[in-house]
Amino acid sequence: MSTNPTLDASARPAPEFLNSPKGLLIDGAWVPARSGATFDTYDPSTGKALTTIAAAGPEDVDLAVAAARQAFDDPSWADITPYQRSRILLQIADVLETHTEELAILDSLDMGGPLWMTRWLVEHSVEVFRHYAGWPTKIYGQTAPSPPSVLSYTLRQPLGVVGAITAWNGPVLQLAWKLGPALATGNTVVAKPAAWSPLTALRIGELLLETDLPHGVVNIVTGDGTTGEAMTNHPGIDKISFTGSLAVGKRILEVSSQDLKRVTLELGGKSPTIVFDDADLEAAAKGAVAGFAQGSGEGCVAGSRIFVQESVREQFRDLLIREMRSYALGDPFAPDTQMGPLVSPEHFARVSSYLDVAREEGGTLTTTGDLGDGLYMPPTLVENVGPNARVVREEIFGPIASLMTFTDTSDAIAQGNDTIFGLSASVWTTSLERAHRVAADLRAGTIWVNAYADMSTGSVPFGGFKQSGIGREHGIEVLDAYTETKTVMIHL
Repeated sequence: MSTNPTLDASARPAPEFLNSPKGLLIDGAWVPARSGATFDTYDPSTGKALTTIAAAGPEDVDLAVAAARQAFDDPSWADITPYQRSRILLQIADVLETHTEELAILDSLDMGGPLWMTRWLVEHSVEVFRHYAGWPTKIYGQTAPSPPSVLSYTLRQPLGVVGAITAWNGPVLQLAWKLGPALATGNTVVAKPAAWSPLTALRIGELLLETDLPHGVVNIVTGDGTTGEAMTNHPGIDKISFTGSLAVGKRILEVSSQDLKRVTLELGGKSPTIVFDDADLEAAAKGAVAGFAQGSGEGCVAGSRIFVQESVREQFRDLLIREMRSYALGDPFAPDTQMGPLVSPEHFARVSSYLDVAREEGGTLTTTGDLGDGLYMPPTLVENVGPNARVVREEIFGPIASLMTFTDTSDAIAQGNDTIFGLSASVWTTSLERAHRVAADLRAGTIWVNAYADMSTGSVPFGGFKQSGIGREHGIEVLDAYTETKTVMIHL
């Protein structure tokens, strides 16, 4: 493993967008928080503040929700044709594509992802909007069998105001995954990006003003958990779509029960990577390391529990460590960087504490470098721990994975399912029969076979079993998440 030093200031991008404080986008206008409160967002590579952001309070959330409600009822949005709605979504895709490099740079500065990765996130998001641009003309109701004197049919209608709350580890992608279906189905949105990475959401807010999207359809409020709590409690919000931690997801579900808000919750994971003895072990090692180290392990689908069949354990372990050593840590803008810093000092402290936890639980650690200066953490493999160890049970959200063995297919499935989570799994085998059996029996929302993190731009659903969440993003299922079905019965 090599480590790239942080590039000097003259070599690092400095987007013009950062040259002024950032307000809240409410009804098409940029405004300060009513209280005047602000916070700074920081570059995790340097520790320096990037810019100052408005911190929205309950009064600001009230204004944003009111603007979204007014826009929802206004004919300029409510009464446009499906073709016009599609055209607006295509405009959004085009303007994001034009600003791909700028948005990628902002995300790399704000949350530390390597530039190659943040470019991919923006490009993916562009395709997400293009995918959803196809839906407005294809959202059908149905006619139902009825007596001759009655015409019965159903309508799919938008829910109303959607509160979209995103996590810090994939800002552009997560916002696109929520805005795309919400707008395609005719809803309006109050979006809240994570406090650790708000920049791209705010820049996208500026870019939306260059399209024909009516003012107030998308509003953006920034702040910490207090802002999110105000949204969750707000009676004017009809649905919360949340991506983030299990603890916050449980809180949202609890509060939403007070007024029966609709919810989509995309929460955590402790995903298994299962490697059988007939697999292409070199490919499996590459996929397994990418599964827990790519993006510095800061991903809900991170494959942080690696299971290998006993007969090939030593051979696979050697390949795994060799692949770990190939990962270069460093400045997100250095051309060969594969892993940037963790997002914040607080998160670095939490993730690194699991190294001590693993040692206390009797684990043996293999790492490919020292923690050193800054927020950089090398890929780390934990061995000789049992299924009840904290490093095996708890979501770490960093580049730490446990390596364990299994005997046969039934054992692999049992161990893979031994978790409160069920977001994803990666299975490596050349047996078609085994691949189908394991995919059917693993309790997870997405199963990758001989691959890792093949993320859809909209065609197939994404979401989790068990405590990994409620509902699905993408696929046909997403229509149910953003619409209500109305039955009409006309007596002729």
